[in-house]
Amino acid sequence: MGKKFAGRTAFVTGGSRGIGKEIVERFASEGANVAIIDVNEEALASTESELKEKGYSVYTKNASVTDREQIEGAMKEVFDLFGSIDILVNNAGVIRDNMLYKMTDEDWLTVMDVHLKGAFYASRAAQQYMTQSKYGRIINISSTSALGNRGQSNYSTAKAGLQGLTKTLAIELGKFGVTANAVAPGFIETDMTKATAERIGIPFEELIKASVSQIPVGRSGKPEDIANAVAFFADERSSFVSGQVLYVAGGPRN
Repeated sequence: MGKKFAGRTAFVTGGSRGIGKEIVERFASEGANVAIIDVNEEALASTESELKEKGYSVYTKNASVTDREQIEGAMKEVFDLFGSIDILVNNAGVIRDNMLYKMTDEDWLTVMDVHLKGAFYASRAAQQYMTQSKYGRIINISSTSALGNRGQSNYSTAKAGLQGLTKTLAIELGKFGVTANAVAPGFIETDMTKATAERIGIPFEELIKASVSQIPVGRSGKPEDIANAVAFFADERSSFVSGQVLYVAGGPRN
């Protein structure tokens, strides 16, 4: 695989598992320095070990996207270590699914904090480095749930909000050589979708089968499908693509 991200630094939130980990591995394999922050210490240590064994240049920190000081501190450490922050992927996410009448205040606020406050803190921290260097790529991980999904009023709202943030960042930061785009995954096989299967009380294989029956390409998504889309937006050659939402869902989405 080519080294098209050689000399670049990619900062990925929630990058120790699932989609985030696949994105990190994609950047690292193509030559980027990679930085991961995550609240899961065990997964973070495991991923760091894996990456370093492969000889990749990696920074990790146990930090929460909901804590402004932790985000800004990590961003500065990464800049001091690698000399730039070129790519930010706002991937950190949680689910607290429930029907509206059963959803608690905490369910709502937790999801808003991680997805929206987290993306805001990370984007604001990263843009100061990107605007100074006149180069940057911000990629937000949205979801097809942004179009509405039963039992996910909190998650759907947050993922739709990320699309609004994406378009506004594109408008504000474009003149500094910084693009902002969003990737909206459909059904992807991850720990998060396994948790959905548990919530609704069916085996994961059954959820996959039911989902695939509704997907035009006839298969479920894998984390690498999302990493492919993120890599496209992160590429230097994508400088005229900004403010866009790419649905990676195996078929049309409105």
